[in-house]
Amino acid sequence: MANCFEYGEKETEYLKSRDARLAEVIDKIGHIERETDPDLFSSVVHHIIGQQISTKAQATIWQRMRESFGTVDARSVANAGIDRLQSFGMTFRKAEYISDFARKAESGEFDPNAVEHMSDEQAISELAALKGVGVWTAEMILLFCMQRPDVFSYGDLAVLRGLRMVYRHRKIDKKLFEKYHRRFSPYCSVASLYLWAVAGGAIPELKDPAPKKTNKRQTAAKTKKNSITVRT
Repeated sequence: MANCFEYGEKETEYLKSRDARLAEVIDKIGHIERETDPDLFSSVVHHIIGQQISTKAQATIWQRMRESFGTVDARSVANAGIDRLQSFGMTFRKAEYISDFARKAESGEFDPNAVEHMSDEQAISELAALKGVGVWTAEMILLFCMQRPDVFSYGDLAVLRGLRMVYRHRKIDKKLFEKYHRRFSPYCSVASLYLWAVAGGAIPELKDPAPKKTNKRQTAAKTKKNSITVRT
């Protein structure tokens, strides 16, 4: 049975008491099951693989690695080398990042056990120092591996979209984001699960009020058309 992010009535009742609109969302959607990976090493590798590719492509590459290695651990990945990692379908750059991470984990330069006992801020800093891991990826690892309860990512476009849809904002700037961060804390991770669900269409009547982006080509053509001087 897959591991899922653990939360219950304590977290949802707290969020519902803090925000009426989120309460409606929670009641309409019900309990959300999101799969987690409790192993920090494999979680980092999995997240690096998944950057800027589809979920299906990520799953295919990951399945090939698991079939080849059995267990995706530091030793097996470090011994594999970049060429073999690339053969699973990832880019050369990602293979480099993963190989470098495996070497650091194998040598003890990166200590997963130590990271798991750090504060959120310290853990994000430690993870984001790895090649191929930025702040957003580190935050997702905290949530979907370490199951930290208070992760709320301003760098997550789906969270921002969910906030716009639930609260009818055209734009979420940092100041407004922090207002919701304070409101949902210390259970921002659970709030994020529901905002992701909304952003993904779980409540069809909720639409994104963000202004539509203008097509650059159409704008250029319109500008060019309007700038034409009619000679008589």
